[in-house]
Amino acid sequence: MLPSTAFSLFYSFYYIDTLGLPVAMYTLARSIYVVWDAAVQPLSGYLSDRTRTRWGRRRPWIIVGIPFYAGLFILLYSVPDGLVDWGLFGWFLAFQLLFETSMAIVSVNYLALYPELFTDPAKRARVSVVQQAFYIVALLVGTAVTPILYDSIGFSGMALIYAIAFVVLMLVSILPIRENPAASLEEPLRIRQAFTVTLRNGPFWVFNISWMLASAVLGLISASIAFFAKYVLGIEGAMVSVLLLTTFVAVIPTSVLWYFVVRRWAPLRSYQISIAVFALSVLPMFFARDLVSGLVAGAVLAVGLGGHFVVPVILQAQIIDVDAARTGRRREGIFTAVSNFVVRCSALVTAVAFLIAGGLYGYVSGEEPGQHPADAFIFLTSTVPLVLLILSFGVALLLRPTHVALPEAPEGGPDADQPDADPTALPVTPDLR
Repeated sequence: MLPSTAFSLFYSFYYIDTLGLPVAMYTLARSIYVVWDAAVQPLSGYLSDRTRTRWGRRRPWIIVGIPFYAGLFILLYSVPDGLVDWGLFGWFLAFQLLFETSMAIVSVNYLALYPELFTDPAKRARVSVVQQAFYIVALLVGTAVTPILYDSIGFSGMALIYAIAFVVLMLVSILPIRENPAASLEEPLRIRQAFTVTLRNGPFWVFNISWMLASAVLGLISASIAFFAKYVLGIEGAMVSVLLLTTFVAVIPTSVLWYFVVRRWAPLRSYQISIAVFALSVLPMFFARDLVSGLVAGAVLAVGLGGHFVVPVILQAQIIDVDAARTGRRREGIFTAVSNFVVRCSALVTAVAFLIAGGLYGYVSGEEPGQHPADAFIFLTSTVPLVLLILSFGVALLLRPTHVALPEAPEGGPDADQPDADPTALPVTPDLR
């Protein structure tokens, strides 16, 4: 999605460095967003799972959400002249919350389609690579073209172009989809049951905490890369596009490599390997000091990013399959929503990291960068990511193959008659010791 790419990569640079929003206010706004998202994401998933229409459960929500998503993206990057301090904070907070709400509605339903439409593990691995390839294309366009666009036509003009492209491409991709009617035959769980079963699913939470820590690295590098290029590498504008383009082009072949890793070692082991490789791939960022060394660091980082893009969604789909086998209901919506919320808590990690870096190195905003802005953004793109990935790997090691294994079919085959059971009483939390 072009708007989400441009948002994640450049909104902090736009508000902090270009418009002068103080880092403390930025951190406060992102903290409020995390609290807001804690309600919006699960509610979006629960309502999606309960929706019953002749067009499916997910497509109506996506189609209705598309115009809101596009319009709010434009407003987020169209700050009126003269807004400073608390006025600027108010605009950022309001349109961030509205935009993120529309993003939750679209993304929860869009992501819920993946495990529902593709149930075969081998096909999932192939589809994940294709899906991430298109995502990488969006990253390439969003990262390489965005600095050129906002330099030439401003942030508002850039947002308008991306919003139009988003609406057209989303409608072209969503309208032909036909959802699997078998996925919505069972009566959905009531809200208390739905959240009880989800909250008791230990492996789901362990996986998502690990994924959140790793996603915080992606979010942190994405949010700080424009600062890193400006203050550490000494480049701006078109040269930033070259740096980002090189990095994300290199992700494409590494994504294919990760497909074969998943086929060889299965989703859980592949996920643990991908976190370890991601940690190693950030090390060259410590030493990049100009465009050439930055390009080398970006190419190495691409190996870790490839694993982060391809592998987690496959493991998440397997965890959803285990839940479906135990509850008798496909609940991609609520699982995807809760997962999205946990992963998006990484935004708070990013905001706090910015605040800490500002306090340590004196960076306040683009108008007050302090005496050591380069050190601040080396810290944000190297030290913090390495620590987060070590923690993510440690959490991932708590998962065992038995935690994500589908239960054996009952004697007499999968269609054998089974007595109804209360889903909240099922043993959905294997021992994590």
